[in-house]
Amino acid sequence: MDPAGRTSETRSAFSTVKGDKTFDIETITPNKDDTGLTVGIGMPIMIAFDKPITDRIAIERNLTVHSSKPVEGAWHWFDSQHVDFRPEKYWPAHTKVRVEAKLAGVRGAPGMYGKRDVRLDFKIGRSQITRGSTDEHVLVVRRNGKKIRTMPMSAGQGGQWKYYTTSGIHLAMSREPVTVMTSPGIGPGSPGYYRLTVYNTVRISNSGEYVHSAPWSVGSQGNSNVSHGCVNVSPDNAAWFIKNTLIGDPIIITGSPRKLEPTNGWGHWQQNWRQWLKWSSLKAGPTLALR
Repeated sequence: MDPAGRTSETRSAFSTVKGDKTFDIETITPNKDDTGLTVGIGMPIMIAFDKPITDRIAIERNLTVHSSKPVEGAWHWFDSQHVDFRPEKYWPAHTKVRVEAKLAGVRGAPGMYGKRDVRLDFKIGRSQITRGSTDEHVLVVRRNGKKIRTMPMSAGQGGQWKYYTTSGIHLAMSREPVTVMTSPGIGPGSPGYYRLTVYNTVRISNSGEYVHSAPWSVGSQGNSNVSHGCVNVSPDNAAWFIKNTLIGDPIIITGSPRKLEPTNGWGHWQQNWRQWLKWSSLKAGPTLALR
């Protein structure tokens, strides 16, 4: 409308350039198949892309986390294909969480755009933290702050670096009724080679560490370290532990000179908050309300 009150109309049209390539979310964790939808208070959200991402800011802007109990959190890039989210502190117990990756049409790199949107809903279970000491040879499990079980343990015997149990904040990564364990870097016929079938195992790192049943070391559990790096407990305690552990439960080991690396399994909590934010494009912010 001009000053005299006369109106006119103009029309124009445009089109967007078709993307030469697309990218997609290859995996998102937690997921129903591997972890179930109720997880422990330490559980990170982990997204793996099928192609390298260069426009990290655009991706983070389109990743939103909603929760029924607000937390301060941030995304963290481990490399160009992996971005993970964790709160500054553990999730509050019984929190409902939703992550929305609205990536359809979002630019991930020059000429490469998101293929689809993804949404994931999961729930944080009760608060359970297990602490173990390689010096005191005992695991103590606390649920909602209350001690519910004490288990004698035997940790890595040391001698060689690979035979120390790593110290740090581990997370339960998987629960396996049966696991076949082999000696790392040692083949059949060589000194130190072993191949064992082990029962009721809870994985805590990518370097082959588990909390598992070890009937052969019951006499050492509670007084000495004799394993190749795993945390040995009795068959009864292992059966109880696998049944009562959620994926994402913190399992904290102290006393060993070998520290858990942040990239060894789910060692996300090995970085303090400042270190975590160093590899975040948009830094920290509160989760959105989940209604």
